[in-house]
Amino acid sequence: MVREPFDNSAPASSVVVAEGAINGYWVVRAQGDLDSDTVDPLFLAMWQAVPGHEVVVLDASAVTFADSSLLGLLLEVHQRTELRIAAPGAALTRLLRIAGVDQVLRIHPTLDAALAAPPPAS
Repeated sequence: MVREPFDNSAPASSVVVAEGAINGYWVVRAQGDLDSDTVDPLFLAMWQAVPGHEVVVLDASAVTFADSSLLGLLLEVHQRTELRIAAPGAALTRLLRIAGVDQVLRIHPTLDAALAAPPPAS
C-alpha cells in the first residue's frame, strides 16, 4: 500500500496527533480522551478537511475515551462527506454501538482497511 507522509507537527499534548493525505484520502489521527473539554482541536481539523476531500478518515486507534461531543462531530462530518472511522478502541466502539450509529457510520478495523475501501460512487 502506498502511503504519503503525515504532518506530524501537532504538539504531543494535542488530541490531533497528525493529519494529511494518504492514498488520496485525508486522514486525521486522534489520541486521548475526547470530550467537551478536549474535542475542539479535532473539531477544527475535521471541519477544515471536509470542504476539500471526498473521504475523511479518522484514525481512532489511540482514542481512549469519547463522549457525545465526539459523537455529534462524527455525525455532522458524516452528513457532509464520506467519513471513515479506522481502528476504534473499545470505548469508542461501545459509544457508537450504544448510540446505534455503528450501523450508519463506516467503521473499519484498521487504518489500512479504511484506506483500502473503494472510493465513494460519483
